[in-house]
Amino acid sequence: MQERGGKSDGRSKGARERLLDAALRVIRSKGYSATTVDDLCAAAGVTKGAFFHHFRTKEELGIAAAAHFSAMADGIFSTAPFMAIDDPFERLIGYVDFRRAIIGGELPAFTCLVGTMVQEAYATHPALREACARSIEEHAAMVEAIVAEVIAARGDPTGQGARSLALYTQAAIQGAFILAKASNDPQAATDCLDHLRRYLECLFGAPPAPTV
Repeated sequence: MQERGGKSDGRSKGARERLLDAALRVIRSKGYSATTVDDLCAAAGVTKGAFFHHFRTKEELGIAAAAHFSAMADGIFSTAPFMAIDDPFERLIGYVDFRRAIIGGELPAFTCLVGTMVQEAYATHPALREACARSIEEHAAMVEAIVAEVIAARGDPTGQGARSLALYTQAAIQGAFILAKASNDPQAATDCLDHLRRYLECLFGAPPAPTV
């Protein structure tokens, strides 16, 4: 997921926020395990003393970075154009289209921080795993609210409820990121989002054609 607004003057931010912004960039580039405190300090332009003033450990920073990533994502998605679409099914399709549209550029720019961290740390850092789970579930809750409206209007063909389908969309998206990394090709991710869109159309029926 790409940060909004282009380049900003990171020096205008406090050391803590600069470290969190650095974590989004560096961990998505190198992975959680390979990222060192020195890497984060260099990327943020702060001293190690500043790091340990704000965070006792790299894990503590990772937990805070998961919340920082969630807040950034919430700001992006809550104001995205699809949220203004009245029809809930078209809004759900608009969500998928929006996710597809923000795939591009270097892999670390659009892949998921919490998905990256949890794949490495789920068995060894339970507090970090829980922070990543919260982030994923909070985003899924936004999608779940849209899916619930779709089900209310069109029924539930799966019988598994809105939460289950919302979590499936996140599984498809996270899997798309893994394939993009494995192939070193963002097209692998966009193809997966195309399949997800078609699946939802098959499940609930394609949206009505625009009037001419």
